[in-house]
Amino acid sequence: MVGSKNKSLFLRYTLAILLLIVMVFPYLYMVLNSFADWTQVDRKLIPTEFTLRSYEWLFGGGEAVIPRPWVRAFFNSIIVSTASTFLMMVSAVMIAYALAKISFKGRNTVNNVILFQMFFPGIILLVPTFLIMQQVGLYDSYLGMILPKALSLWAVFMYTNFFRAIPDSFIEAAKIDGASELQIMFKIVLPMSKSITTVIFLFLFMERWTELLWDMIVVRSDNLLTLNVLLSQMFGPYGGYPGPMYAASVLLTVPIIILFVIFSKKFQEGMQFTLK
Repeated sequence: MVGSKNKSLFLRYTLAILLLIVMVFPYLYMVLNSFADWTQVDRKLIPTEFTLRSYEWLFGGGEAVIPRPWVRAFFNSIIVSTASTFLMMVSAVMIAYALAKISFKGRNTVNNVILFQMFFPGIILLVPTFLIMQQVGLYDSYLGMILPKALSLWAVFMYTNFFRAIPDSFIEAAKIDGASELQIMFKIVLPMSKSITTVIFLFLFMERWTELLWDMIVVRSDNLLTLNVLLSQMFGPYGGYPGPMYAASVLLTVPIIILFVIFSKKFQEGMQFTLK
């Protein structure tokens, strides 16, 4: 009996390790090839000679290659992703609080519209949104990348469900003490929502950081390109330089990994709530 149990446990751990290797190996392969000698890139499963040449090429250019603004693109991605995520978080908190804790005529209708829009393919609104950005003079600008991504209906939905679980007694007590709705939102309700806020923040930032299509069509200036757009432009004429492409991909994933490591504990707590 004990032997059978140990055998089953061994098989489970073996399967788990194999699945982990399958999941992690593509990223490990990317990192190794970003440091690999160019004679070994994509020619060995695990390179044995390493160099910084791919990263030097990435920031300085190479023979017959025009240097690209990688550092500028990296900071453009940080600016756009941070600003968009902040606006999405603030707007989601305010809308969700109103839907969860404030009675007003048409609240159920607004909630149903939000649910409908969550299942509405966003790409259908791509062309109208682009034309609006042109008409208001925000084409080829930071605001053109940020404002259309300033609201997340998914974040509104998540916050609304969480806020509904907060007892009304906390809010009533705050109102008796003279707190305004904004003070209740950001000084009482939001601090009680740290775990779910971490989950929402990480998902929103990751989604905005990896956005490609919108940033590609709304910007034409090289000094406004985001990192993922610049990376997409490496295909074709830059296809003969796989090492730098791997290096650029590593740069694109580093911020996500850093954020996840920093907020991993809160992320796990928040995910436990969402799965209940």
